Amino acid sequence: MTKRKLGRAPKKYSQASRLHDLIRILESRYGATVDELVEECQVTRRTIYRDLQAIVDAGYPLVNERQDDGHVLYSFISGFSKLPPITFSLEELMTLYLCRGQLAFLRGTPFQDDLEAIFARIRSSIPPRSVAHLERLAEASSPRFLGFKDYSQQHQLLQDLRQALLLQKRCLISYRPAKREQSSYLIDPYTLLFFKNGLYIGGYAHNRRALRLFAVERITKVELQAERFEVPEDYRVEQLTGTAFGLIAEDDPQQLELLFDKEISHLVRERIWHPDQLIEEQDDGSLIIRFSASGDKEILAWLFSFVPFVRVISPQSLREKFVAGLQKGLEFQQIEP
Repeated sequence: MTKRKLGRAPKKYSQASRLHDLIRILESRYGATVDELVEECQVTRRTIYRDLQAIVDAGYPLVNERQDDGHVLYSFISGFSKLPPITFSLEELMTLYLCRGQLAFLRGTPFQDDLEAIFARIRSSIPPRSVAHLERLAEASSPRFLGFKDYSQQHQLLQDLRQALLLQKRCLISYRPAKREQSSYLIDPYTLLFFKNGLYIGGYAHNRRALRLFAVERITKVELQAERFEVPEDYRVEQLTGTAFGLIAEDDPQQLELLFDKEISHLVRERIWHPDQLIEEQDDGSLIIRFSASGDKEILAWLFSFVPFVRVISPQSLREKFVAGLQKGLEFQQIEP
């Protein structure tokens, strides 16, 4: 039996009322310890822990941090209560539905669970006819992916990574690179990147003393640490990729000069492939595109998608790799299954 301190009579009210009081206390102060909340609400520590979890489950950004005296201080992320309620116009809702259609590769992840919860709230607040119309638009605009990564077996792992990102918690990950042995990394996760229907965690790797990117499908284990970290004020996502054409800058940047045949020049002209690209139209309808980038593997993968209507003019080293890849592909076609 839990003994209560003499003096103030125990409060008798519902959990909903008690949660309201807890939220009010945490909002009005810089934070509170469990002992302080026990004293304030006149309930057991077990009840307070259960109520704090209920607050987290309700979507409040509750964080905890151990103080120098050993006590754990619970508080809300600064400024969250000042955020105004969010409303959407019909045009904005259409954009949200269109964006959801681009995220089919999140199937089976906690992010899909969150999306479904968000759209459930949207559906409950607008007329069914409008919902049906938006759903039709999203379905018609949803792409048919040629392939995407399956994260359905990493649901809990992604939940842990999401907590690490939201609460700025240091974490220890087990990582298995392609064709290499598994390694452990102590990281401060700064960013979750979406790239070509894949998820990547970017942040500071203490083992390497540098910024690193980790493909989520290659992370086999996540352990959240007690330490919290601060994201450097001068941090930018571009620091993770540098001059890379895609995500990985494996070498120094080089000046590319590429010729695209007139058969596909209109396809190349219609897109921005690099922020610093220069396009030169040729008299025969072909075009030359120039830009500086690094990461031969990702550049070559892009170039091979235009075969046989692309030619590498320079640099010579990239041209040789491109031709070698074409020859290997031809040889592979001659192998009987």
